[in-house]
Amino acid sequence: MAAVSRVFGGCRTLMAKAANNAAAAASGGAGREGKGILKIVPVSQTLASFAGESELSRATAVKKVWEHIKGNNLQNPENRKQIICDDKLKTIFGDKDTVGFTEIAKLLSPHFPKSV
Repeated sequence: MAAVSRVFGGCRTLMAKAANNAAAAASGGAGREGKGILKIVPVSQTLASFAGESELSRATAVKKVWEHIKGNNLQNPENRKQIICDDKLKTIFGDKDTVGFTEIAKLLSPHFPKSV
């Protein structure tokens, strides 16, 4: 019985540590600055006018573009991988009429400053 008590006692200790770590991450994670594609940076004037914000992360910019595409039904019905650009999308995609969905991140790249 002592061995069983040792095993379950250790389990309780591990669970308590995990709960403390989860609570610390939840409270301290809100103030942390993102890194990589989650880092909020200033964007070009054209992307800022499209998104309505002067500073965005790359992930947020792609999300806002997809919200616009879905909200205005701009996917090609025959080929859902192709986006038919309206006037608003043409301003950020360089006057292209159609764009493949894999090109979106590449076409948004010039709107973000180069890192130092």
